Amino acid sequence: MKKLSGISASAGLVIGRALLYVEDEFPEIPRYTLEKGQVEGEWKRLLKALPEASEEIKNLRDQARVEISKEQVDIFEAHLLMLEDPIFLDQIKASLESRLENVEWVVWDIASGMSRKLAASPDLYLRERANDITDVSRRLISRLLAVTKFSLADLEEDVILVARDLMPSDVLTMNRERVKAIVMDQGSRTSHTAILARAFGIPAVLGLSSATKEICNGDSLAVDGGLGEVMVNPSGKTLTKYRRYIERYQKEEDDLTALQSLPAETTDGHRVSLKANIEIPEEAKRALRYGAEGIGLYRSEFLFLAPGKAACEEEQYLAYRKVLRAMGKRPVTIRTLDLGGDKIIPGFQTGNEKNPLLGWRAIRFCLALPEMFKIQLRAILRASVEGNVRIMFPMISGLEELEQALALWEDAKDECRRLKQPFAERIEAGCMIEIPSAVMTADILARRSDFFSIGTNDLVQYTLAVDRGNERVNYLAQPTHPAVLRFLKQVIDAAHAGGIKAAMCGELAGDPSYTPLLLGLGLDEFSMTASSIPQVKRIIRGAALRDCCCLVDKALNCSSYHQAAALATEWLAERFPT
Repeated sequence: MKKLSGISASAGLVIGRALLYVEDEFPEIPRYTLEKGQVEGEWKRLLKALPEASEEIKNLRDQARVEISKEQVDIFEAHLLMLEDPIFLDQIKASLESRLENVEWVVWDIASGMSRKLAASPDLYLRERANDITDVSRRLISRLLAVTKFSLADLEEDVILVARDLMPSDVLTMNRERVKAIVMDQGSRTSHTAILARAFGIPAVLGLSSATKEICNGDSLAVDGGLGEVMVNPSGKTLTKYRRYIERYQKEEDDLTALQSLPAETTDGHRVSLKANIEIPEEAKRALRYGAEGIGLYRSEFLFLAPGKAACEEEQYLAYRKVLRAMGKRPVTIRTLDLGGDKIIPGFQTGNEKNPLLGWRAIRFCLALPEMFKIQLRAILRASVEGNVRIMFPMISGLEELEQALALWEDAKDECRRLKQPFAERIEAGCMIEIPSAVMTADILARRSDFFSIGTNDLVQYTLAVDRGNERVNYLAQPTHPAVLRFLKQVIDAAHAGGIKAAMCGELAGDPSYTPLLLGLGLDEFSMTASSIPQVKRIIRGAALRDCCCLVDKALNCSSYHQAAALATEWLAERFPT
């Protein structure tokens, strides 16, 4: 038995057989020398293959329009643009004439060079675009060689798909009824595969590095998408444990209908709100299925990270409208662009920043580009007539930034009025509390905010000076650290003193281990991955607020995160032994 650990890309538990899907099945590309008189014939072969490859991609694009969304359609639009790119085609023609080699090899050689350069880039966005070039070049070469590739659409048995990487077209066209989970060597949480897996509800673990070497075709696998773990040929004891987990997970799924309509209310009558975090519009319906009372965090930056180009105002408007219509009267909180750091828009160079997570990102990025920022603000305003929208600004460090953001919000309203574009006049605007300076000035920020939303992922990182992505120090990122607990209490108390509500949209909000602590601290709204809602709701409905407040009093007197974590674990185990 082997245990592989990677990136949690899409939650879920699955036991099944591995299907090793590697691109070694792609035929060896022939390489031979041409006579000068043969160059024109090779060029004509390419001109014949181009529209055939384009037609394939257009079919995929049209399927994406029906099944998913504009963001995924853009993946295939970008592929079409590459096939039509005159620079790419000129490169191929010039190489044919200078090197006198067959067109399949020339296409492969040029595309491989481009892909290698992108894969070596420090820019995450550019690294992930290397896959698009590979996808397009393989499709074109398959047409030139008249190759029919094994299609994942033809799967007839349930499998756990194991691959080095998957092209967007692979994920879109595969038989999703048969693919029970995805396990990959490559990929990140923002890669196309991860985004599509979440949209389709398929458990996925990415970034495993050596899964295709460690796993053989037909191996038994136990996949935990939530923890990012894959057990290879697990023992009977481990399989029994996983089956127990799956049974419990399935029982929770079966109980969703009963929990869906019940309030998140403690045994002594204290009610809070449970909402969902989403990245793409398609997740809104899934959020409702899990009983979400709204969307507490819509990460709008995905619209700007898709290949091709950043979303225009109309594209953003349509995406926001889709979510608002799906949620009806339930509130939808859209976080304005949280770009920069490890999320880069193509075409915008942030420079070689030594500390990008402390640099030009989030609200700083938007305030430096006010016209681009107002495009998003106008799109949100236009969509506001379709439902109950709220807006929040990320990474606010103090009143100055909040005032500037609110001023641009008012400018966007004025522009909509001039263009006679209707919008809801009363839209709540809040700020995210993610930086120690925002915590320490929370009483000031509360005077200009309609609500707070605590982003614990960054708050823990910045409070404890810990890079979550650094394996050497990420063990220090402990949410029960006395500094973090005191900061949370300070923010929530400041919100209530200012007459506004305190929400939380970081990962801490969806971890049932910490639900009693957050209740006792006075949190009004929890926002999380939709699938976490039922379990958190069960904890809330089985706890008394007075007991949670007593727990917090003890936790705030702990001198270390070990003590506070142990206290919370013991408290939970006594009241919820299962």
